[in-house]
Amino acid sequence: MKKLISFLMLVLFSPLLVQPVLAEQKPALHWVGCGISKKAYLVALAKAYEKKTGIVIDVQGGGATRGIRDVANMSADIGGSCRRRMRGVAEEKGIVQVPVAWDALVVIVNKNNPVSNISIEDLRKVYLGQITNWSELGGNDMPLRLLARKGKISGVGSTARKLLFDNYDQEFVASELYDSSGPLEKQVVIEEGAMGISGISSARKRDVKILDLNGKSPSYDNVQTGKYLLYRPLYLVYNENSEHADMVREFIRFAGTREGRDVIRANNTVPYLEGLNLLRVKLNESKMAREGGLH
Repeated sequence: MKKLISFLMLVLFSPLLVQPVLAEQKPALHWVGCGISKKAYLVALAKAYEKKTGIVIDVQGGGATRGIRDVANMSADIGGSCRRRMRGVAEEKGIVQVPVAWDALVVIVNKNNPVSNISIEDLRKVYLGQITNWSELGGNDMPLRLLARKGKISGVGSTARKLLFDNYDQEFVASELYDSSGPLEKQVVIEEGAMGISGISSARKRDVKILDLNGKSPSYDNVQTGKYLLYRPLYLVYNENSEHADMVREFIRFAGTREGRDVIRANNTVPYLEGLNLLRVKLNESKMAREGGLH
């Protein structure tokens, strides 16, 4: 009997055995989405939130469309998207998109290219196939090879169509098409005559030259004030019917707090609340695009 009592005392009061019972295991949240959102702010924000709350956010990629559709079908808890959901598309119904940051789209070229600036008008001509040689942009006499994303619904592809032409169905005349921005950026690194568009948070980590646009660089201040003309919101996406919807909303609220905005800003990305003037500028851009161009 004494041995039995000793054994029970050991089981009931051993710190090694009691600790797992007392420790609350918090569920991890699964995030998927566009690589630009991931690099721009999400990885750092997820780490800060885990440090504050103990809640782990498993960060994956997959693109903006996956960030919307995996949340819609509840195979992911949170999505990251750099485009709005498509209306009338069943795979994208039932989600909530909350803007949390602003991202600049940038024109990237090989670092040895002497061109350093391009106008909105000339950029449109490149995408329409009306400019095909670098000499037409003040560069060397060399073929211009435009690299673009496949399809029209990628985050970069849809946004470029909207910002440059105010037309999501605009056809691009490209030399080569890519499934994602990473391989496109890598090709610009090695190909002297290449040009492409990508998100600044991703492009700045490559050994490429980022062109000024209409004489304005995509600096933090120029993006925040709207002086740099190619920008778009970055969204966090969730499904109100998800079992973790309340937890996701808490994470999204954290992104908008002063602490969350500090994390976003530290990654050289403009927090959404600190760039609200861009909404007014964006309306003016769309109006000018419909009337024939930005100047």
